[in-house]
Amino acid sequence: MQKVYVAGHRGMVGGSILKRLQARQEAGQGLEIVTRTSSDLDLKDQAAVRDFFQSEKPDAVILAAAKVGGIMANNTYPAQFIYENLMIECNVIHQAFDAGVQRLLQLGSSCIYPKAVPQPMREDALLTGTLEPTNEPYAIAKIAGIKLCESYNRQYGTDYRSVMPTNLYGPGDNFHPENSHVLPALIRRFHDAAQDGLDEVQIWGSGKPMREFLHVDDMSAASLFVFDLDKPTYIANTEPMLSHINVGSGRDVTILELAQMIAQVTGFKGEITTDPSKPDGTMKKLMDVSRLADMGWRASIDLEEGIKETYDWFLDQGLETLRIK
Repeated sequence: MQKVYVAGHRGMVGGSILKRLQARQEAGQGLEIVTRTSSDLDLKDQAAVRDFFQSEKPDAVILAAAKVGGIMANNTYPAQFIYENLMIECNVIHQAFDAGVQRLLQLGSSCIYPKAVPQPMREDALLTGTLEPTNEPYAIAKIAGIKLCESYNRQYGTDYRSVMPTNLYGPGDNFHPENSHVLPALIRRFHDAAQDGLDEVQIWGSGKPMREFLHVDDMSAASLFVFDLDKPTYIANTEPMLSHINVGSGRDVTILELAQMIAQVTGFKGEITTDPSKPDGTMKKLMDVSRLADMGWRASIDLEEGIKETYDWFLDQGLETLRIK
């Protein structure tokens, strides 16, 4: 019986991972799943996290808990983004080690890579240049998480791994028009515009930046694929002391193309305009996912199909009634 603690099980990715683990549990695979809500366990509280690990003694940990948000949220709350993510990572990774946990999987972000980096972004591009200013605090925190895992592996021989997803979306996402990531924020804006009969929706920036998107269910599948790899196989497919692996779809689109897809799904018939006075961020962010593909995993959910599923979930949850102006 393996006891696995899933940190952040109420989040979009953590929730998808939890469902997959529960399916394994129901299939009789000898799995015990441990979770805690943020009200039950504040992962920023070192003493509380220590007490939890010493009491529960899990065999393995999946760290999907994080403070996340889009460009506006990162620009508005940089202190919270760096502080909260550093505290969560430090507390969970160290206390897991102190409780004897040998295997841990941490979820990071593609924003760890420099702004001016060759595309597609390879894992060895980490720390080779200056980060994108709009989300630098968050990126530094996620880089620290990678280096924490690498350092514990190096010094203590643990098996702590990190997966770096591209932009994620799907059921369970945050659809706030200002504090969410670009895809769910656009779903919300185009839905509202369609319902209100507006003839124009303006999107931030020039619309030219290219972004890659991965459905959350693909991410959870990839996470458990990496989590399940035996140590010799995993090490054989990684560079020395390079414990993170990119996870993406291998396809990118412009923000304007994304907006057009979302307009079609939501039924918006008006004009889509751009606002070049707003920041674009990095012009292109595409993950090199060749290492994960060589290990045997590829994304399977098409972007257009995923957007429709996500919008259907949005409607099913009744989120359209929570009008945020």
